Amino acid sequence: MTETKRVLVTNDDGIDSQGLAALAQMAKESGFSPVVAAPSKNWSGASAALGPLTNPNHIPVTSTVLPEVETVEAFSVDAPPALIVMLAMLGGFGDPPDLLISGINKGPNTGRSTMYSATVATALVSSKFDRPGLAVSIGDGTEDGSDEWEWPTATMIAAPLLSWLATAPRKTVLNLNVPNIKPEKIRGLCQCDLAPLGGVHTSIVNRDETGIHIDLLPTQTEIPAGTDSAKLREGYATVTPLAPTAAVEIDLPIQGWSEEYIQQHHQ
Repeated sequence: MTETKRVLVTNDDGIDSQGLAALAQMAKESGFSPVVAAPSKNWSGASAALGPLTNPNHIPVTSTVLPEVETVEAFSVDAPPALIVMLAMLGGFGDPPDLLISGINKGPNTGRSTMYSATVATALVSSKFDRPGLAVSIGDGTEDGSDEWEWPTATMIAAPLLSWLATAPRKTVLNLNVPNIKPEKIRGLCQCDLAPLGGVHTSIVNRDETGIHIDLLPTQTEIPAGTDSAKLREGYATVTPLAPTAAVEIDLPIQGWSEEYIQQHHQ
């Protein structure tokens, strides 16, 4: 890079998410100038919602410090993620960013889940302002029951994609999903189409006089081979171009993401 690119780091899990701090640290270590602006509360599943707001004419913003990356400017915003991106592009948190990275989302965003994901929506909103964006999610239901989130695995794979986006066609949007496993267990990085369904699905588990009870359950329907949901279950990280259109062939930097490569860099 010939100049330092300014990166907006945001998410939908909220300002206190460790995944958010991990992305900010990765962006800084990759030579970017990150600014963090994230919602003050969890907005998961909000897609590109712009409200509701307590006061549509005033959005509370609080300057904050992320303990993991104290030198990175950070803001807690009482607004949904899509609106935060709009504010950033309008200069609400300093100079408008050159590109965006969102996440690291707790849980996969593959297949039709991308329709509802605010993590993905932020990257799509970024493209509407002629900026590229990268959405990053981790986990696919194949883990061994551990409560630990392997943030280093996700940042390791996201880093070269973020660097690639710095010189990619403007409006390019990438959706990255990474298994929640140790870096050395990743089988590779695949460029995939979206599956017609995700690795998990919403299911009604009970109805009573108080309402409807739902839960997220692993998808039992066979997932088409080679799609993002299928490859993620197989232990691969998956990347899908969402804009300008998923049908456009884009030569992503996925070569070399073999087991040997990962082991070599984590000995």
